[in-house]
Amino acid sequence: MNDNAEPLEGTPLIAPSSVSHPMYDKVVEACRTVYDPEIPVNIYDLGLIYTIQITDDNRVSVIMTLTAPGCPVAGDMPGWIVDAIEPLDGIQHVEVDLTWEPPWGMEMMSDEARLELGFM
Repeated sequence: MNDNAEPLEGTPLIAPSSVSHPMYDKVVEACRTVYDPEIPVNIYDLGLIYTIQITDDNRVSVIMTLTAPGCPVAGDMPGWIVDAIEPLDGIQHVEVDLTWEPPWGMEMMSDEARLELGFM
């Protein structure tokens, strides 16, 4: 029995996304319209979106993080994601959950984000 809170070996730290769902690319593009007001890069390319799960009846569940727990828009950003995804044709419901595990790090940024911010 594993008494500590460490994940079992082989358990992914980030749940997989529904990449094969026909709405996945549209949901990703909607996420790319949301920006952290302090960083001129969208939240998807920043690596803040960990998981996008879409059910067969087009209910979307997003697991995301923020660059830091004290982020000034922590209370607002999940609503911005809902507002970006919900208008997509066929989407039934959007739920956004914040997580702090694993913590965000600069290595989670896309190459485009690194280039935009001058890290490449």
